[in-house]
Amino acid sequence: MADSGPRTSNANSRDGSSAAAPSNTSTPEAPSPPPRAFSLIKPSELKSGKKHKRRVFRAFRSVFRSFPILTPSCKCPVSPGLQSDSHITNSGTRVTGTLFGYRKGKVTLSVQETPKCLPSLVIELAMQTNVLQKELSAGMVRIALECEKRPGKEKVKVFDEPVWTMFCNGKKTGHGVKREGTADDLNVMELLKAVSTGAGVLPGNSESEGIDGELAYIRADFDRVVGSKDSETLYMLSPDGNSGPELSIFMVRL
Repeated sequence: MADSGPRTSNANSRDGSSAAAPSNTSTPEAPSPPPRAFSLIKPSELKSGKKHKRRVFRAFRSVFRSFPILTPSCKCPVSPGLQSDSHITNSGTRVTGTLFGYRKGKVTLSVQETPKCLPSLVIELAMQTNVLQKELSAGMVRIALECEKRPGKEKVKVFDEPVWTMFCNGKKTGHGVKREGTADDLNVMELLKAVSTGAGVLPGNSESEGIDGELAYIRADFDRVVGSKDSETLYMLSPDGNSGPELSIFMVRL
């Protein structure tokens, strides 16, 4: 009678060993690319240089004041073309402001001392980029960021408030949120480091978004005016005089 038991292979019948187990070796994963090195400097490094210049200026001024005062015998007329423009204010500190975002995404506001510095303030605004572009095309945008006063908040600077109720041209749009600058934010600042003022688009980080993957931006000088411990304002300065759009950002504790 034929054997009905399970058959074994010729190799196993010869050496009596069992079938070889599958190999557990796997292909090693490719190492992740190193993080991009940013060349943006800290704002404190810039402040130290300014303090040194101010000390030199004060020393020069003290020596200059020891000279006798001479009164000129005549006054030269000032050419109208040399007069300062009325739209530029001198009561605040000049900073660099950048508004950027994907066309159908939210706008991010970044404030820097200069384009070469790390952001000192990053706020995600409650407004889509295409809506802001539409408002700017109308010629005037007033953004108000409001938060409530609470006991113990007097020591917190206005720029350090975490959440804001946002209004654009009088209409409530939602809440603006302050956050730390992400790698994507710093990448935008790095790409725009050589741009002092201007507007345009940058390539996005996702090809699947198509044309909406382009990141739009507008960068300009702003006058940062501190009204009190509970209010600050950013006024956009147009390099083209009064021909450009007007943009003001008010930050108020009520």
